[in-house]
Amino acid sequence: MKTIQDYLNSGAVDIAPLLSLVLKKSNVELITHGDYCLTPTEKQTLSEFIQQRTDGVPFSYISGTKGFYHLDFKVTADTLIPRPETELLIDISLDLFPKDVSCQLLDLGTGSGIIAITLADKKPHWQVMATDYSHAALEVAKSNATTNIEFAQGSWFEAVNSQCFDLIISNPPYIEENDSYLEDLTFEPISALTAGQDGLDEIRIIIDNAPNHLNKNGYLLLEHGYDQQLRIIKLLTKNFTNIQTFQDYNIKDRAILAQIKNA
Repeated sequence: MKTIQDYLNSGAVDIAPLLSLVLKKSNVELITHGDYCLTPTEKQTLSEFIQQRTDGVPFSYISGTKGFYHLDFKVTADTLIPRPETELLIDISLDLFPKDVSCQLLDLGTGSGIIAITLADKKPHWQVMATDYSHAALEVAKSNATTNIEFAQGSWFEAVNSQCFDLIISNPPYIEENDSYLEDLTFEPISALTAGQDGLDEIRIIIDNAPNHLNKNGYLLLEHGYDQQLRIIKLLTKNFTNIQTFQDYNIKDRAILAQIKNA
């Protein structure tokens, strides 16, 4: 017979959250019910989860959810796991327009939908569209939606035809193809991570095509790698102005906002 306390003492990776997941108990309840003996079914499920974590499967893929900003999101192996750094894009967007002003928003490469859904939930009067190349990812995003969002499948702007927007946001793939960092991300979809030898292939496509889909005075907001900011500024200077850069909570360059030049 094994108790909660026995497992907590085992030193297994993420054992407390795994126990919480299996037993549906909070951390406080785990401590106060430390003498509880797990049933055979609970022990079997926990053993499987422990093995998955030992093999490197991210906890969010085991639990099937991940918190982002003020919401919880369903995640699967078809989508990236939301990162807290991306919450920076939400803060920038919320500060960009006056409180009661409507916004036509496009979230390119939405994945599990965290950006579009969070902003639509915060700003229900905004008109929000979200796209992704992956049908499986879009199904996850649709299941996460809390308000009315228009979803469309296609590669970047192919999904929006000739539509124009006040704000285009994207957290695109931006990791270099041979980056050693990828060794720690083997369970996440590689197509959502890498973008050519310098990591900028997809960002170039977005910057080159965004002017055709922005309303007058519209904005483009991009997440990027910690060492890509200067190169992205250079890409933006032809068609954009009022370029602003932002650092994440780890004081690393992480986002860039630019306004379309008006003809």
